[in-house]
Amino acid sequence: MMHDLIAWWFNHVADWSYLGVFLLMAMESTIVPLPSEVIIPPAAYFISKGQMSFAGIVLAGTAGSFVGAMIMYAASRWLGRPIVVRFGRFVLITPEKLEKAERFLARYETGGVFFARLLPVIRHLIGIPAGLVRMKVGPYAAMTILGSATWCAVLTWFGQEILGAAPDLINKPEAMLDALKSKSHLVAIAVFGLLIAYILVVRMTRKDEPAKA
Repeated sequence: MMHDLIAWWFNHVADWSYLGVFLLMAMESTIVPLPSEVIIPPAAYFISKGQMSFAGIVLAGTAGSFVGAMIMYAASRWLGRPIVVRFGRFVLITPEKLEKAERFLARYETGGVFFARLLPVIRHLIGIPAGLVRMKVGPYAAMTILGSATWCAVLTWFGQEILGAAPDLINKPEAMLDALKSKSHLVAIAVFGLLIAYILVVRMTRKDEPAKA
């Protein structure tokens, strides 16, 4: 089913345009394991054709990601941890994945939501622990928008670079994924650098707890 959806998107991206980017990115930010790496880059191909714009793709992708992330946040906050743990396995949310996302959020605090939007697996799950711990809506929404916009911009640029050099890949989903993966280390290095910088800032600005009498 997922392969058919991806194939459909590659064949109809020009027809669905920004609405397609919005809808699929909203799905990607929920429990649906749809990789954003196959949503944004094909759309970026049509920038050179004058049918879509860089800003339009980023805005549509960010809006979709935000809607999906808020749905996950609200649902998990309303359902509670016991329900999520009990039934999560039916939608590929294992206790191990949930615990990983929870540890990530606890360790990196509000900024963790921003970086979670840049990391695979954690990206579409971070809304669950955020909802379970009842994180304030304002900071969660702000970090989700910033992180999603950054990730969508990176993927849009990536799609322009990859498909600009080899436009025939637009008709070859698997070959395009291989091409993206072959250069994805550049994105990973940038994300890792930002994460290290954030960790250093948190440690340098964290106030020590007052000593007990």
